[in-house]
Amino acid sequence: MMKQLLGATAAIALMSSPAFAESIKIGFVTTLTTGAAIIGVDQRKAVDLAVEHIGGKMGALDVEIVYEDDEFNPQKGKQKTEKLVKADDVDIVAGYIWSHVLLASAPVVLNADKILISANAGPSPLAGKNCNANFFNVSWQNDQTPMALGEVLNQRGIDSLYVIAPNYAAGKDMVAGVERTFKGNVVGKDMTTWPTQIDWSAEFTKVKAAKPGAVFTFYPGKHGPAFLKQYAQAGLSDVPLYSVYTLDSLSLPRLQQAKMDGVLGTTMTQFWSPDIDNAQNKRFVDDFKAKHGSYPSFYAAQAYDSIFLIKSAVEATGGKVGDIDAMRAALKKADFASVRGDFRFGNNHFPIQNFYSREVVADADGKWTTKLSGVALKDHQDVYAKDCKM
Repeated sequence: MMKQLLGATAAIALMSSPAFAESIKIGFVTTLTTGAAIIGVDQRKAVDLAVEHIGGKMGALDVEIVYEDDEFNPQKGKQKTEKLVKADDVDIVAGYIWSHVLLASAPVVLNADKILISANAGPSPLAGKNCNANFFNVSWQNDQTPMALGEVLNQRGIDSLYVIAPNYAAGKDMVAGVERTFKGNVVGKDMTTWPTQIDWSAEFTKVKAAKPGAVFTFYPGKHGPAFLKQYAQAGLSDVPLYSVYTLDSLSLPRLQQAKMDGVLGTTMTQFWSPDIDNAQNKRFVDDFKAKHGSYPSFYAAQAYDSIFLIKSAVEATGGKVGDIDAMRAALKKADFASVRGDFRFGNNHFPIQNFYSREVVADADGKWTTKLSGVALKDHQDVYAKDCKM
């Protein structure tokens, strides 16, 4: 009898250990309040849809998502991350829209020897010299999308460019990216106060004086539509505008409602588009539209992919989510169906992938969306990977 009791006690202890959990708890940090909440809400919709699509299971484990709001603030994001790691004891931390929030929060997760997955932010330090075996990025490195745009500008014969972008980590990376590949002359550059500046009249006056062949900009969230509206009001519609992370399914409905028809035909670059032709993407886009009445954003696409990436690792390890070495090795294989098609990580745990030119169009129902118009960079790895010693 005593042997049976001891055996049962040992079995219970084993099953309750991290390697044999009954559920996986994922902390997801995003922005759910302030004017930037439109992005975080879209991410949450995508994560919830992904959990629905996998039946709330990763292998035999039940999936629990713990959302936290970073309030568009690095210190708040760090505090919420500390709560997830220390109080909630989540197995994996994911999310993060903003580079400055991620950079403030990452040490909390990585110093606790937990897995951290960025579903958006891709700051250069984490891709290069500060890469970490427990950090994975499921989107892109910040420089890559504007690097692709620089190639598009070259293809179209643009020889002079004026740059306007916000002065924070991601904004600096975006500008560095486009300048790295653009072969013409940058005739002016304004790095504006972020996120408080929402008036660009002074910058637009300088654009008129410079008479560039085109303008490059990066303004995510609510800043994008405000910038575009003021750009048209300033009488700059005859100066081609090229952007990254400014025109998407979050901004286009508002721009269409405002009848800003000048947006149609506008070109931007991105790793993903709703019309990428594969089964996973079709299911994601169709079900998202059916549930929410709108196209998903690329922010949503990345968030959706992050859940399937985690699922692939959980199932590859037989549910041993507490075995960090095994989870890390399984995540690196990236053996999951991505909405973008083929997916693989580079040595720094950032994706190696295509970047496309996308054009704003009206769909069959008259709704503004984007469609692929060409490949700008093929199988592209970020330039900082060479500095990663993993």
